[in-house]
Amino acid sequence: MRVPEIVDGRCPIPGAIVLGEERGLRYDVGVTRIYLTGFMGSGKTTVGRTLASALGIRFVDLDEWIVRSLGASIAEVFARRGEVVFRDEEQRQLELTTRLDRAVVATGGGTYCFEANRELIRRSGGVSVFLELPWGVLLARLPGKNADRPKFGDPETARRLYEERLPAYRQADVVLRLAGDERPADVARKVLERVGEAACVS
Repeated sequence: MRVPEIVDGRCPIPGAIVLGEERGLRYDVGVTRIYLTGFMGSGKTTVGRTLASALGIRFVDLDEWIVRSLGASIAEVFARRGEVVFRDEEQRQLELTTRLDRAVVATGGGTYCFEANRELIRRSGGVSVFLELPWGVLLARLPGKNADRPKFGDPETARRLYEERLPAYRQADVVLRLAGDERPADVARKVLERVGEAACVS
């Protein structure tokens, strides 16, 4: 299939939906939900809030929805009720996000590692974006973040977990490789541009 030319940041595909404006440029993107995925410390929440604000649409932190629904922190759910309960609720809350008209969703670090969740995002017409950063950058961001991350353990355990999850993360519609020194606004802009390209290809 021929990829349509993107002019002035706009993808001229039939039925494209205008999501909003970012730095004065209007983007037509053929999706209404963007799902950010990646390891803890990759900036999903920060970038997600920035992107949603720029587009003028809703931002969803999936972990916050889970915590609010279960009435306990993630660490407490894992410790008292087990990972199965957490993952079941995670999938239920993810399904609820697919009913939103327009949104940017920051998924949990393990959300995209389950085929059922990946398929749910795909079937709903969402576009998944993996924020890929070097391990050294992620490691530097982890101290102070592991209190509510039950699968963190020590740095070596975290690295093994990261390497185990990489194949799943890289199945995202968009893989955005970053150096780690970009500003959230610049990452949000790159996400927007790449999502527009993905919409043109699909």
